[in-house]
Amino acid sequence: MELERIRTTQAASYVGQRVKLAGWLHALRKLGSLNFLIVRDGFGMFQAVLDDVSPLSGCQVESILEVEGTVVAEPQAPGGAELHECAVSVLVPVTEAPPLVINKRELKASLDVFLDHAPVGLRHPTRRALFRIQAGLMTAFRAHLTSQGFTEIQTPKLVGSATESGANVFAVDYFGRKAYLAQSPQFYKQLMVGVFERVFEVGPVFRAEPHATTRHLNEYVSLDVELGFIRDHHDVMAVLSGVIAAMLDHVQQQHAADLALIGATVPQVPKHIPEIDFREAQALIAQHTDRDPRGEPDLAPADEKWLCDYAREQWESDFLFVTGYPTEKRPFYTMPASHDPTVTNGFDLLFRGTELVTGGQRIHLYSQLVEAAKAKGISPEVIAGYLEAFRFGMPPHGGFAIGLERFVMLMVGLGNLREAALFPRDIHRLAP
Repeated sequence: MELERIRTTQAASYVGQRVKLAGWLHALRKLGSLNFLIVRDGFGMFQAVLDDVSPLSGCQVESILEVEGTVVAEPQAPGGAELHECAVSVLVPVTEAPPLVINKRELKASLDVFLDHAPVGLRHPTRRALFRIQAGLMTAFRAHLTSQGFTEIQTPKLVGSATESGANVFAVDYFGRKAYLAQSPQFYKQLMVGVFERVFEVGPVFRAEPHATTRHLNEYVSLDVELGFIRDHHDVMAVLSGVIAAMLDHVQQQHAADLALIGATVPQVPKHIPEIDFREAQALIAQHTDRDPRGEPDLAPADEKWLCDYAREQWESDFLFVTGYPTEKRPFYTMPASHDPTVTNGFDLLFRGTELVTGGQRIHLYSQLVEAAKAKGISPEVIAGYLEAFRFGMPPHGGFAIGLERFVMLMVGLGNLREAALFPRDIHRLAP
């Protein structure tokens, strides 16, 4: 009877039984009469002891193999067990050395060299661990929001208007008409509050910003949330705090081995994330540093870093809410503060020195929204489809968006956002 293949991570539980593994030739140590083969599959690695390596003659690492053998307990083997009495079959021989060395503990190629050969480089165990963690964050994001009554939606990525924000957009030809790649699902997720009340989306967004920094991409995954019947932006911040806590708890519980492999530490989310007003934050920076950002409409990266250091010192928190951003800096649909129309019910969540999340309360009254659009130079006719929902009743609502790659970068301590994207798109790269 032919053996059914098992995963390498299952093999140690089959001591005394004959099993079949299949995967890549990760490493082969030839010691004469005793040879050690490491088989890697999509889940882990397992060691096989070979008496005869002739079936692997001419095979380089990354050749595809099937290995049958008896699982034997061996305390000195990785995982405490290994395969003996092995029969090896080569399914796909590889006869040339890979462009990257991926069977060492560390992947030492430069980032650009790695990205040039990402289809191979992503096989390295630490790179796989990183993207398993990323997948875990998305899983927890979806699960937590679904448990809170949110409906997952998918909105168009080809849109007819480029007026959602000040960011540059990618124009495309749409059957002879000009269209754009969506900068965010903002308009659509607001419209869906009028349908489902609570919605979220996991999807790509596109920003045609001609920068080449370590913290920006031209295509990234946005985790978007919008919810209705709120009192103000603090209700949105409470939902965000719960989402972040759920995501990090899931990763800590379900991806401990991946975290250990890349040496990452999951931060604790305070029960109440500290909050500071934008103007108060600027005054503190002016008081304690040689910079005076007062009067500026936004925080510079150096300001965000200083505020995060301050939050750790004052509240032992890796997270900090900054609220009350100026109206001039926020999109037209952001709700002005009731006490001062020059500031908004908008917020940023800073994490480990960098802005991670932007969000806030939205304007929900039709007449107020029309006037706010006009004040920003946006014609109501251009966004008529968006405004229609507000003519027919939209509840007080708000939302936020988390950049997935940036969350991963900051959580595990990567030096460049491109490391957190499988196949990053920036101003220089359209391949692989």
